[in-house]
Amino acid sequence: MTNAKNILEISELSLSYGHIDALKNISFTVKEGEVAALLGANGSGKSSLLKAISGLVKCSSGKIRFKGNEIQNMRPEKIVASGLAHCPEGRRIFPDLTVFENLQTGAYLCKDKALFKKNLDKVFTYFPLLADRRTQAGGTLSGGEQQMLALGRSLMSNPTMLMLDEPSLGLAPKMIELIFTIIDKISKEEKVSVLLVEQNANEALLHSSHAFVLETGKLTLSGTAGELKNNPSIIKAYLGG
Repeated sequence: MTNAKNILEISELSLSYGHIDALKNISFTVKEGEVAALLGANGSGKSSLLKAISGLVKCSSGKIRFKGNEIQNMRPEKIVASGLAHCPEGRRIFPDLTVFENLQTGAYLCKDKALFKKNLDKVFTYFPLLADRRTQAGGTLSGGEQQMLALGRSLMSNPTMLMLDEPSLGLAPKMIELIFTIIDKISKEEKVSVLLVEQNANEALLHSSHAFVLETGKLTLSGTAGELKNNPSIIKAYLGG
């Protein structure tokens, strides 16, 4: 991983909502094929950062480069087409659509039928339960099953990088373990880079190689996952020490 190129580069990124500064001069990089964790308390700016990267909100200043290209002024669908997928907090599936129809929405930019089938087969391989329930309404699935569906929907866009916002939120321990196992597989087998926003710092650091800490919109700490696991301030604030 040390010789890997940067797939995502954030340079002096700032974001404001009216008079409120949500992000203040954020700079960091994520390398190709790695899982990077973004830690921080509620309201620290984590979700705002993901929304800015995916084009859902406009940054006030700074640059966002994905695979070497500036994307901070791109429309969200263009960013998805470039290979960057965002799986939002709260899953946000379409409850009245079937599992299959939800997955179709993740591939709305894909015009290649063979690629669509390849991605669908891949999702059903990772999540066999979704294959079994492809005709079931998304809203009738359990919380963990809906998280599988949200992840699968993101994979349908054939991403080279996946941004996950709180994938373990509200899930039972066994389901959390399963979701993180799948995230590991996606990273290793598909060579997909992952930027992981996660309240469960223990799990986040266990499954990532690098981590960053946001506090009130500022990046206050970064390093390898091992370094942060042993940092006294991280242990006290996030790891229950």
